[in-house]
Amino acid sequence: MTDWKNPPKLFIPGPVHSTPEILEQLSRYTVGHRAKEYSQLHGETAAMLKKVLFTDQNVFLSTSSGSGGWECSMRNLVGEGEKVLCCMCGAFSDKYASVAKGCGVEYDELKVEWGRATTADMIDKKLASGEYSAVTFVYNETSTGVTNPVEEISVMIKEKYPDVLIFVDCVSAMAALPLKFDELGWDFAFASVQKAFAIPPGLAVFAVSDRAMQKAETVKNRGYYFDLLQFAKTAKKDQTPTTPAVPQIMALNYRCQLLLEEGMENVWERHQQMADFVRGWAKENFALFAEDEKFASNTLTTVKNTRGIDVAAVIEAVKEKHNAAFGNGYGKLKQETFRIAHMGDITLDELKDLLSWIDDEIK
Repeated sequence: MTDWKNPPKLFIPGPVHSTPEILEQLSRYTVGHRAKEYSQLHGETAAMLKKVLFTDQNVFLSTSSGSGGWECSMRNLVGEGEKVLCCMCGAFSDKYASVAKGCGVEYDELKVEWGRATTADMIDKKLASGEYSAVTFVYNETSTGVTNPVEEISVMIKEKYPDVLIFVDCVSAMAALPLKFDELGWDFAFASVQKAFAIPPGLAVFAVSDRAMQKAETVKNRGYYFDLLQFAKTAKKDQTPTTPAVPQIMALNYRCQLLLEEGMENVWERHQQMADFVRGWAKENFALFAEDEKFASNTLTTVKNTRGIDVAAVIEAVKEKHNAAFGNGYGKLKQETFRIAHMGDITLDELKDLLSWIDDEIK
């Protein structure tokens, strides 16, 4: 029986399982969000995030979902008459283009089939026209379990198109996959905290380059809620433009402490190990949806349902017997695939349990 007070342990690609230690941070006494105590919390958290993201530039906290990052970049960093190249390889990179349209931004689409990665060569051919002021792509496509070769893409753009701004959706990548913001030369990267940060939803992290902030100063009609100039103005006082999600920021502060204590290289390696194990199981029993395994994600695995199982029924059975949930395919991939998250505080032992439970249902 469904009971929101006794929810299943989550192995879906977000929100993922949050530990009792993280949840305890959410239950702290709150502080006044314009008080010195909040400024202390905000300043400490932003400073640690800069270390997590390897940046000396701007990090902002947005009380929104990660989707706010799509709108923020389009409203603040694209001027009148400019055009954006939207790279699309799955449901969420597709939505970035939808937000561009909704914001009245002129854009072109660079589409690949779901399951494939967007490569540097593909982007190079489009940017060669010289008509784009910015390019968007997703680091890790949550619908397909494909990680784009972001380092190769970034090196190419920096070398050949240094004036093009780079916007990256890092929702299921940040805090789990290698992300050295300054070295990559990105201008806007964002994520929500319910993925690899493993915090209940309600907060997003924006990393913004100095040159992007300079660009925002030239853009009219930036809107109100996601105005980057207001974020920057209040950040000088370790504040936010509007009321922040204080409990989530307390949890994020604790999460950043854990990440830095572990060391980011160790965090990345831990996610690699979990991914290798799940991929091995997927290949033995089904197949990977990622067409080329070298682009398979280290934060979630999208499994191709080669055996024609009733995915929804298996999910329900595992939930009923073990109070654990993994994910069906997203959108048009429902029943054709299923998704298993291996990010945040999920452990290898927990994954072994989950896969054994799935095995029991598909024999």
